[in-house]
Amino acid sequence: MSAHARADISSAMKTIEELKSRFREVHGQDAVVYRAPGRVNLIGEHTDYNDGFVFPAAIDLFTWVGVAPRDDARIRVRSEDFNEAVEFEIGALPRDTDPAWSRYIAGVALILQRDGQRLNGANLLIRGEVPIGAGVSSSAALEVAAGFALLANSGVTMEGRKLARLCQQAENEIVGARCGIMDQLASACCAADRALLLDCRSLEYRMLPLPAGVRLVICNTMVKRELTGSAYNTRRAECEEGVQILAKRFPAVRALRDATIEQLDECRAAMPENVFRRCRHVITEDARVLQAAEALEGNRLDDLRRAMAESHRSLREDYQVSCAELDLLVELANRERGVHGARMTGAGFGGCTINLVDAECVDDFREHVSAGYEQRTRIKPDIYVCHAADGVKRAE
Repeated sequence: MSAHARADISSAMKTIEELKSRFREVHGQDAVVYRAPGRVNLIGEHTDYNDGFVFPAAIDLFTWVGVAPRDDARIRVRSEDFNEAVEFEIGALPRDTDPAWSRYIAGVALILQRDGQRLNGANLLIRGEVPIGAGVSSSAALEVAAGFALLANSGVTMEGRKLARLCQQAENEIVGARCGIMDQLASACCAADRALLLDCRSLEYRMLPLPAGVRLVICNTMVKRELTGSAYNTRRAECEEGVQILAKRFPAVRALRDATIEQLDECRAAMPENVFRRCRHVITEDARVLQAAEALEGNRLDDLRRAMAESHRSLREDYQVSCAELDLLVELANRERGVHGARMTGAGFGGCTINLVDAECVDDFREHVSAGYEQRTRIKPDIYVCHAADGVKRAE
């Protein structure tokens, strides 16, 4: 067993014991602990809600949930991160006065109940390691971890894709963020040392091994963004407008996934310029995802680097979801040796970049990128060196 693996096990056991001890203090019961990972998307941004392709990996930053049964039909949940507690009836709509983080849990419980799952009452204790507002899916990790724990507490098992769909539904309908399926499915279904090539229409996926000597290095701009009611929903509406225009001339187009760049060019005159550019990003990004997967399978890391660079350019210029801080982190990363790809990841408007870096170059990368970014912005970035992790599971 490698030193890294031993350290991971030791850290996980410490977290489990701390959470169990704290659970006894808060709820007076012994807990079972589950964990769900955040995710980073190697390539394929804003394609998931267009029925396209994405290529995420789960990361070894987790949301941890301790759970124990109650005798009534209520859920009481405490967040260690926010030092807040909320109690609600299973299946009740979240109240306007409830903290924002608790809406994800109440929403998942409500959607599971609507799906016909008979949930038992539960006490929950939440602790998160996934950075909030950084574009690495803290919300999906919370939803999947809580949903999995509530189901297990009720003696119910559920296939990962179904759990992901229901968690997505909760975020769409209850929280009000029109996210695609990628984040929840990655948190539910990914595997250690693998990236997941996902068809967001069929939900078919296959796992591809990541190069053994390459690390997933995530650089956080420290610029926060909110997705609900933001430009994210605007971008999604622009894509839908593009589909409507395309479908008038090409009836087989049900989503941007179905359109070619030639068809888009034929419809350009009928589209607002912003809609054309959003569609062009999505159509070309789908192609880049498949190219990147082929490059990874063939160990053609130069091709992977080019695909990631073109993805970032398209997100900056056509989808217009990058920002100066993200662009700077990518610029700094591309100056470093041992880098096999750098781009923004997540919805954008801030958040993080993903960088594929040779393990022996990681220390220099962190030092140089952090110093360069702080010098230009006066902000110290958080930099996480991650491994691809398993999806949601019991943490014992």
